[in-house]
Amino acid sequence: MTVSDIEKKVAGYEVPSVNKVAVAYSGGLDSSLAIELLRRVYRAQEIVPITIDVGQGQEEIDLGNSKAKQLGIEPIVIDARREFSDEWLNKAIRANSDYNGYPVSTSMTRQLVARIVAQEALKRGCDAILEGSTGKGNDQYRMHNVFKMFAPDLKVLVPVRDFDLTRSQEEELCRHWGVPVTEGITGGDDKTLWCRSIASGAIDLDQVLPDDIWMWYVPPAKAQESPESVTVEFSEGLPTKLNGKALPLDDLVCELNVIAGRNGIGLIDMFEDGIMSLKSREIYEAPGAQVVLKLHRDLEAQCLTKEEIHFKKIVDDRWAYMTYHGQWYHPLKSALDAFVLATQDVVNGQLTASLYKGNITITKRVSSSSLFSREIRSIKASGFDQRWSANAAKIRGLPFEILAKRVAAMKRK
Repeated sequence: MTVSDIEKKVAGYEVPSVNKVAVAYSGGLDSSLAIELLRRVYRAQEIVPITIDVGQGQEEIDLGNSKAKQLGIEPIVIDARREFSDEWLNKAIRANSDYNGYPVSTSMTRQLVARIVAQEALKRGCDAILEGSTGKGNDQYRMHNVFKMFAPDLKVLVPVRDFDLTRSQEEELCRHWGVPVTEGITGGDDKTLWCRSIASGAIDLDQVLPDDIWMWYVPPAKAQESPESVTVEFSEGLPTKLNGKALPLDDLVCELNVIAGRNGIGLIDMFEDGIMSLKSREIYEAPGAQVVLKLHRDLEAQCLTKEEIHFKKIVDDRWAYMTYHGQWYHPLKSALDAFVLATQDVVNGQLTASLYKGNITITKRVSSSSLFSREIRSIKASGFDQRWSANAAKIRGLPFEILAKRVAAMKRK
């Protein structure tokens, strides 16, 4: 399809009448192209680009601002790193955030970005909001849910989806219209301090991933030859110290990304069932998240009761499902948060792990709220008189004795 054909295709769609449009602007291909589409197709009178810093790094923010100058816009930059860390990431850690192997991250930041953009749009008198999702992905649902929660009367524009543009067609329009594009890999990436999503929806089944796409992760074959030890201290379910140094959560995760990454930890290569139940191969890079979540689960296993652990697995699974599916502000999600938080006051301790070529091996566990009692449970200790269990075993075996009698009686019929 030629550029002329693509332009005709776009012009052939009926677009809503808009005046002042707030744009969730990242500087990526989709949101950059959206600026020109607002001018050329939607005929917007005023464009309000809004960039939300959720921990993608100053380099990415600067790159977005540089592209903005070329596009003739000046983004409003809002720092949401502390909110993401203190109000979102802490809940994710306590809930062992895991959607089929993915430590939910973009799922959270898209909804955080959508809320702030919606609030800013209302504050600045906009009549529409634009975001750059595709019609094949998950973010359109996540952001739409939140837009309608916080700005229900504003029009929602999703041009890539609504004009049915493929990635190559977007790239062709960008070249033709002079829109700056700096994607190193088709599909780009989405980075937060918790997890980096790489080329979402664009990875083929047998596609080989080049080593130069990684930010923190060093493949095990190239990782350092000696194990590296890290000690993480948790207080009420959250990591508070790394190697004895007290750190804010965001700084602690950032340091762990570097340490774990250089030891071959962080690659997640998985099949993902998206919101539309369509499978895709997804690539994530999350060294710090993999360490923190493994240690947190281990500490919970030591400090929570069996009943709490079994039920919390159900809650954690639903928490991740709802967050992934764009339901952060759903009443049930708030109720799940409350349960998770209620379990965490005893999740305290210090764990040491050896990191080596992709492996995380816990080597030391110290907890003042541990439920492990060596003097009672260990077969090497004498604090438990084994004869106490004889009658208990008889009682627990009674249902099976009754079942056996029933089987025998049925055979006699």
